[in-house]
Amino acid sequence: MQVTTTTPLFAATLRPDRSLPLAGGWLGLVLAGMVGAPLIIAIPEFLVPGLAALGMGTAGMTALGLRQSRRRRISQQVTLWSDQIEIASTAPGQDKVLQRFDPMQVRLRLERDEFERTTGIFLRAGDSEIALGPFLSTADKSSFAKAFGAALRKARRTS
Repeated sequence: MQVTTTTPLFAATLRPDRSLPLAGGWLGLVLAGMVGAPLIIAIPEFLVPGLAALGMGTAGMTALGLRQSRRRRISQQVTLWSDQIEIASTAPGQDKVLQRFDPMQVRLRLERDEFERTTGIFLRAGDSEIALGPFLSTADKSSFAKAFGAALRKARRTS
């Protein structure tokens, strides 16, 4: 095992935004059930449609919860050394993928929308291109691109 004593110029672990909490959805479903229960009891004609709606809501919330739990396991570890860039990508059901690039041979390409917000970050090396943090929010992409771009310029100057 080789031990390194140097520190990277830049290191970041990119994970999806977790801003959509499921607790609010489940709370809404419970409140809908509480409000709808007296109507279902008072008017028996609403029993089948009411239970069907409650079942569809529960199925939708379960599907959303499973999707979010899978997204939480997606990540990219970006480490920039003075002589190489390491990108380790992990996703559910896939093996960890480690890619290495020479900082002098790559170009950082940003995609922007009409309001100049960063919508995509790509690292181009020759004919191949890798997306960095495609799951990040627009604000996170902009912040990451600014910090990573500055570190990449520094790596090119020190090499």
